[in-house]
Amino acid sequence: MYRRGHQPRPWRTRFNAEDRAESVEDGSTGSGSGGLFFEEVNVFYPVYLDLRGKRVVVIGGGEVAQRKAASLLDTGASVIVISPEVTPYLGALGDQKRIELRKRQYVRGDCTGAVLVFSATDDPEVSRNVYREAIALGIFINTADQAALCSFIMPAVVQRGDIGIAISTSGTSPALASRLREKISKIVGPEYERFAELLSRARSEIRRRVRDEQDRKQLHYRILNSDIMALLKANDLAGAERRLRELVEDSVYGQRTP
Repeated sequence: MYRRGHQPRPWRTRFNAEDRAESVEDGSTGSGSGGLFFEEVNVFYPVYLDLRGKRVVVIGGGEVAQRKAASLLDTGASVIVISPEVTPYLGALGDQKRIELRKRQYVRGDCTGAVLVFSATDDPEVSRNVYREAIALGIFINTADQAALCSFIMPAVVQRGDIGIAISTSGTSPALASRLREKISKIVGPEYERFAELLSRARSEIRRRVRDEQDRKQLHYRILNSDIMALLKANDLAGAERRLRELVEDSVYGQRTP
């Protein structure tokens, strides 16, 4: 029971091998060696950001910085990479003017104007200085492999076209997040990407022809429960499109098919 106006602190539950029943709220193990205990952890808020045209700064020029810059370009962000040495790929992006490449050491002020900062340098002092500047400016920052220098973390992601599934363990076990991504990747195959593309193309026609919101909702459920996914999995795109048209026509003319 919490007092009025009192907000409970977030807890993570952790069990030891013996699965003991003792628990305390201060993070200690209670009486006995290693029982059930609660440990305070960060609670992260999941969100997708629209970075189109927004400035994002990447400090570093190695493989990690390269991956960050490449994925940021896919979002339409305006990417600035700062490092005296960069990978050939980053150099090519700079030559093509796809990123702004500043081939020099980081200096205070480089974070100004950014909405996000990624620090991917192997110099601990530089990492700390970048973090301090970003925090002072109120900019969210992610520092590679240094959770203490992060105000946001990156999830493991399964991407299938417009479908994005983000997996996070709140920074407790990146290996577990990676394993979950592998498992989900096997379940959510490329047919889901094709299904999303099909629905996207049909969306405006469905809204135009099925005016009632409740009827549209029921139609979408019938589409999802139909054999369209199986047709897409069998690479029968024409059959899937034909089945979708049939379901739309049935809805328009009031024929409720399973």
